[in-house]
Amino acid sequence: MKNLRALAARVVFQVLEKGVSLSVALPEQQQRLGSGKDKALLAELSYGVMRHLPQLDKLVSDCMSKPLKGKQRIVHQLLLVGCYQLYFTRIPGHAAISETAEACRQLKFEGLVKVVNGVLRNLQRNQKPLPEDSETLAFNTPAWLIKRLKAAYPEAWQEVIAQSHQRPPMWLRNNQLSQTREQYLALLDEQEIAATPGANEDAILLESPKDVGLLPGFADGAASVQDGAAQWAASLLAPEADELILDACAAPGGKSCHLLESEPSIDLVAVDFDAKRLERVQQNLDRLKLKAKLVHGDAAKIDAWWQGDKFDRILLDAPCSATGVIRRHPDIKWLRKQADIEELATLQSQILDHCWQWLKPGGTLLYATCSILPQENAEQIKAFLARTQDATLVPIAQQQNCDDIGWQITPGQDNMDGFYYARLVKG
Repeated sequence: MKNLRALAARVVFQVLEKGVSLSVALPEQQQRLGSGKDKALLAELSYGVMRHLPQLDKLVSDCMSKPLKGKQRIVHQLLLVGCYQLYFTRIPGHAAISETAEACRQLKFEGLVKVVNGVLRNLQRNQKPLPEDSETLAFNTPAWLIKRLKAAYPEAWQEVIAQSHQRPPMWLRNNQLSQTREQYLALLDEQEIAATPGANEDAILLESPKDVGLLPGFADGAASVQDGAAQWAASLLAPEADELILDACAAPGGKSCHLLESEPSIDLVAVDFDAKRLERVQQNLDRLKLKAKLVHGDAAKIDAWWQGDKFDRILLDAPCSATGVIRRHPDIKWLRKQADIEELATLQSQILDHCWQWLKPGGTLLYATCSILPQENAEQIKAFLARTQDATLVPIAQQQNCDDIGWQITPGQDNMDGFYYARLVKG
């Protein structure tokens, strides 16, 4: 059996040194573990290090005479895992230290076992408070992102960051083709799974996350896991019977499936640039017994793969910084760079302009991102409206202010992820 701390160090190493996302790196290592309890602890350690990275890094680095470099970096990541256990878990200190030292042997760094032992004992003995002597340390967030959030949310930036560090709730989307939401809530109640209805007609919020295997009828498509914010896409696009709909950038397919559940007669074309992620769309469709035309292609080059009619409605869930879903993906803070925002904004405008050409007159385009940065959202749409004569912005009822450009949801608002929607109609 692989040492769990060694696997956690591998996950952290993959993310921080190789730029692999946590959602890819973690399952790869979880496969090596047998029990669900071990898999959950591995996730806890991996996510925990990502949430508190600057503070853990400072605590560990301050205990070392010289930094570990090259291949030894994985031992540095292991020390972060050890430090996280001492500061943020109920694992007894002696167990955390001995298991982490053993992990060092498993990683084949026998010569550094004493270093691991020494650093962790030092941390345990001194019990220094968590460092907060810079904003990055105090908020466990990179300086460039703090600066942008301050500019975007001058009154609420600290709350936005605080919400991004919370553990995310689990939302379900009731499949209205299987049963009503009230019926599904009754089924959950029978299983003693506490849940409440969300503001959206299909949304259900669980009191605490559950393994999908415990959810009634899940394997047969009775419900899906989807955040409350993402569930607004289908109702805001509001497809009508027999319409031709494009879901641009469709993977992993939650919104595609929701569109088909809400109006089964639509002709849905779902495109994505990533062939691997497109497989997930197909798996979701299969479980829900739904059908769509899947295309591996570029939403900025529709003419290369589509020779049919223009679309009645287009859902453009644009590639974005994902800054609205940091509570679900804390690695985003360290994988995203300042320069990415301008690059993404440019890509978004290219896809938006191109999709617009493929929308019928009178048609609706719903622009969506899981970002909380204005450059990708309100500013993006403002610029689009300025250069696009036949585009009209239709206000969304849920907007707090009718003068706002689109609807910006911030992390934790009504228990939802950070998200943005703008509804555009072609004249």
